[in-house]
Amino acid sequence: MIDDVDALAAEYHEFRLRVQPTWAHLQGDYRFADRFEDLTRAAEDNQIDEAREFARRAAAIAADGLGAQERISREMIAWDATVRSDLASSRLAEFGADPIFGPQAMLPVRIPKLSLPSAEVAEAMTGKFRGIAAVFRALADRHREGLARGRTPADFAARQTIGQLDAWLVRPLADDPLLVVAEPVGVADREAWLGRLRQVIGAEVRPAMSVYRDVLRDEVLPHVRPDEHCGLTWLTDGAEAYERAIRLYTTLPLSAQEIHEIGLRQVDSLAGEYRALGPEVMGSADLAHIFEGLRSDPALHHTNAEDVVAASKAALAKAKAAMGDWFGIVPKADCDVEATPNGAIAYYFPPAKDGSRGGVFFMNTAEPSEWGRYQIEATAYHEGIPGHHLQLAISGELETIPEFRRRAFIAAYGEGWGLYTERLADEMGLYSTPLDRMGMLSADSMRACRLVVDTGMHAFGWSRRRAIDYMRENSPMREGQISAEVDRYAVTPGQALAYMIGRLEIQRIRADAEAALGDHFDIRAFHDTVLGSGPMPLPTLDRLVRDWVSAR
Repeated sequence: MIDDVDALAAEYHEFRLRVQPTWAHLQGDYRFADRFEDLTRAAEDNQIDEAREFARRAAAIAADGLGAQERISREMIAWDATVRSDLASSRLAEFGADPIFGPQAMLPVRIPKLSLPSAEVAEAMTGKFRGIAAVFRALADRHREGLARGRTPADFAARQTIGQLDAWLVRPLADDPLLVVAEPVGVADREAWLGRLRQVIGAEVRPAMSVYRDVLRDEVLPHVRPDEHCGLTWLTDGAEAYERAIRLYTTLPLSAQEIHEIGLRQVDSLAGEYRALGPEVMGSADLAHIFEGLRSDPALHHTNAEDVVAASKAALAKAKAAMGDWFGIVPKADCDVEATPNGAIAYYFPPAKDGSRGGVFFMNTAEPSEWGRYQIEATAYHEGIPGHHLQLAISGELETIPEFRRRAFIAAYGEGWGLYTERLADEMGLYSTPLDRMGMLSADSMRACRLVVDTGMHAFGWSRRRAIDYMRENSPMREGQISAEVDRYAVTPGQALAYMIGRLEIQRIRADAEAALGDHFDIRAFHDTVLGSGPMPLPTLDRLVRDWVSAR
């Protein structure tokens, strides 16, 4: 029996919700509120098998006779299920100590964003917390599996993760980060409910965290890879794992060598832009002088978290007022900014589908002085409007495509869009000053350097130090930001490639459409075409835009 595309998409979405219950909860789907992700080897095996079967079923549906949206759905299921199961087959969890996105780093960010709209959902959190305990036990087991196979994390990743776990475990139980939760609705005795959560944390979560910490410290740490060997290339199966990561995060058939060379060209091109803008902003066209001034001048850096958030909100408001001139489709959900001491330097959470929470992007203000004043606007446009908020909120509000596609996140599409909008904001006249435009170049430098550094570490054997030095020589980022970024690339291979590769492909697709349509090109209609069918692999987006051009 041949599957119906929309029915298969619904089934695949249900599968994704089931295996990612926290993601489901963040969306406002509370059926799995008592669960957390299962990171055991057995669960991973089952998920790989299930995903491969979805890919097989999608491929078995003939493309002939399908409508445009059905064709996208078919391609999306086949692509998503294949690349995710392929990368999962590389068993990255076996050496996955992660001080950037590991649970010990991200739980304090995610847990407060889980809406608790009823007493039933609030009570389900005890089950979720037991699931969190199971995750730490599973991580300990996975690292033991990796140790047995000679696959261990880099030294810095293990040490930083151990440090984060130590810092968590010495906090008084009454101040445990997991107790910072959304306000529960319908709970008769809030303190008694918090007491039940606290009991699970004390009896199950913290002992499991201790087990994970002890395994990392006592069993894994003596055998970690030195930071000189932090990339995948130093593992026996590392080249294959990195190829799979490239395919997942770029959606394109590019080699590490091709991406490395693209990065080098982008870095060189940006040097010319700095030199052109430098005399006006920094009084010099010398690249080293420009970078050092942006990096070190105290007047160009923030000093407190409140100012970082206030500047972000001001940029967001300016973009919100202008978006109607550039987009026909705009989201109903609002967007806001919040400070956080955890996670990446900035990141976005989409709105819950039930409307209980709007979109929000977070600015990591643990070290406010790490934020250059010139960086705020480009970041706000990327994370908020017209970047991630427009893309993800519009996608979530579409009613003509399957739920799976509305809620999907494809890195090259989503992050490519975010970076595309940093340059689009310049077209829109949103940057307040030439200094803020310099911030746009600074953000571009980071993403261009990522192509060089990520491939450098994971394909060509670069050390962590070499990666840091390259970014310092070719961007105005501070050492603290650079080291945090390099650590992120080292523990999340390939993810950093999505931004610039996606941006360049979206720009190419737009340039082709402009060349084909000439004076008939409509920027609002182009943006509506790009955003109006939800996220998709970039080859599918290319075909969608070409079909739009042909129909005009």
